[in-house]
Amino acid sequence: MKFTKMHGCGNDYVYVNLFEEKIDDFAKMSIKVSDRHFGIGSDGLITIGPSDCADFRMRIFNADGSEAEMCGNGVRCVGKYVYDHKLTDKEEVDVETGAGIKHLVLNVKDGKVETVRVDMGEPIFSAKDIPVALDLDKVVDYPVTIGDREWKITCVSMGNPHAVVFVDDVKNFEIEKYGPIFENNALFPKRTNTEFVEIISDSEVSMRVWERGSAETFACGTGTCACVMACILNNYTKDKVLVHLLGGDLVIEYDRESNHVFMTGPATEVFNGNI
Repeated sequence: MKFTKMHGCGNDYVYVNLFEEKIDDFAKMSIKVSDRHFGIGSDGLITIGPSDCADFRMRIFNADGSEAEMCGNGVRCVGKYVYDHKLTDKEEVDVETGAGIKHLVLNVKDGKVETVRVDMGEPIFSAKDIPVALDLDKVVDYPVTIGDREWKITCVSMGNPHAVVFVDDVKNFEIEKYGPIFENNALFPKRTNTEFVEIISDSEVSMRVWERGSAETFACGTGTCACVMACILNNYTKDKVLVHLLGGDLVIEYDRESNHVFMTGPATEVFNGNI
């Protein structure tokens, strides 16, 4: 099987072109290729194939084989892949995901895509739609006891569930201790991605993310969008925010008129290979 290793801000996946390759068991394949000692090494597997309703369809499988609805860093890399590998010559493409169709604007330099701006769609705040097992309309700055301490959580869905927690020192935060406890807490029927966020200013934050099914990753596109929406809901930032992640920076912009969130960031191809 031919594959391409790509990353967005260090959030790395193995990409397989289903126009050329066939996979019988996606979950099993994702577990195999994701293993950093016995496989290729990645946060998961992303497939690129035909769509009945868009230019392309992407599917995302986490390192544990579970399927995710959406991946912001992954969809940027899909945009780069389809253009750089000449599956399209368009600089605007629509990609079908488990969280709906995403519109991508490709920023091309010298024949290659450098950055991608993604319309990530409308944020979802309704607790039952995220889902969060709380009888609330919105979960904003809500006190909960998880593990050995009380937290204030703000929950957002960007097609997949996110719980955002604000901390004073994100660099030294014990994410390995608390990430799994959040992910598997009964409050989150579909598990959750958790963003631990430090506010720097009203236009700049730092974030670390614990992704369900993949542990801590270097970046999470949907999580970065959820983080900024949580900042806005709590009146911490303006509508355009630079977010520092372990693997790089993303710019997130909330357009109040359309109620859409836009993400701009890099997409990088690392290597091609056979397995």
